[in-house]
Amino acid sequence: MNKRVIAGAMAAMTLGFFACHQAPKDSYTINGDITGLKDSMIYFRTSAGDSMVVDSAKVTAGKFTFTGKAEEPKMASIYLQDRRGGFNLYVENAAISIKGNVDSLSTVRITGSPTQEQWDKFQADLKPLNDQEDTLFQQYQTARMKNDTAAVAAIEKQANDLNDKREAASKKFIQANPKSYISLNLLRSLVYSTEYADLNKMFTGLDTAIQHSATGAKISEQLDKMKATAIGEPAIDFTANDVNGNPVSLSSFKGKYVLVDFWASWCGPCRAENPNVVKAFNKYKDKNFTILGVSLDEDASKWKEAIDHDKLAWTQVSDLKGWKSEPAGKYGVRAIPANFLLDQDGKIIGHNLRGEDLEAKLAEILK
Repeated sequence: MNKRVIAGAMAAMTLGFFACHQAPKDSYTINGDITGLKDSMIYFRTSAGDSMVVDSAKVTAGKFTFTGKAEEPKMASIYLQDRRGGFNLYVENAAISIKGNVDSLSTVRITGSPTQEQWDKFQADLKPLNDQEDTLFQQYQTARMKNDTAAVAAIEKQANDLNDKREAASKKFIQANPKSYISLNLLRSLVYSTEYADLNKMFTGLDTAIQHSATGAKISEQLDKMKATAIGEPAIDFTANDVNGNPVSLSSFKGKYVLVDFWASWCGPCRAENPNVVKAFNKYKDKNFTILGVSLDEDASKWKEAIDHDKLAWTQVSDLKGWKSEPAGKYGVRAIPANFLLDQDGKIIGHNLRGEDLEAKLAEILK
């Protein structure tokens, strides 16, 4: 996605051209030079605390400048009007130079940011995985168009294997680079697929300054929520209305194995996973197992329509508050699909089990 080091002569030319824009150490200056860029404006977006910073800059002969202050190295986006094209970069308080061509924005060269250079190297190491994923995506599209379910299943398994390799690479980077903000952001990306104990070990292994950064504080807060819903912990009770408006409490299912399944009608990955959940339910519903679906919908009619369409024959509840769902908040759910498997005593024994993993876990406990 990002870029390399400019040769010495070119770097000197760039330095001279932008001498009047050099950034002091407590701020950043981004100087861009994009050949073929005809737009009169270009746009910038990054986070700052709990808000987003959105900026624009005038383009003159393909050149533009952004300035600002970064509380810590952060991933940002620079993009054209209507998001017709763009690229990501790490922004930190430094003089950052961007050179490239408007026809290949994904290959722009970015220099001046040590964090960006480290990110480029990591991405270069991942290139073989990225190339394989691109090939698989094309194969997946073809298989879906042909309705070749066997091929789709095989491709999904390969994609999962590649994702496992990507996560292993991220964990290796985190362990080797405890002082890097990239490690912090990679750890954040692992939150939805890694158990609390492993995440907490990686987080506490980071440099103290990184842990206490703004992003580190957010991750620490999320880890506290994950600890409360970690495997071995008692499930947090909640009550929400079912499709008929009747209140249903999670605690009322005690005595059964329960899969608490967070989803929504508008969530494509959730709807794609629903057939696997239906299969597991039909196979084990007579073995003291059930499911409690918790929807992050806001539109009751679309929620009920999806239940009927996907043939979800178990209890469904929702407070129809979308991402402000109270049950989702209690469980620290920030991405769906997400699920928690509870034993007969209401203790959490599984997390984010999907497809074959869900069936394997149910086969293990419901012999």
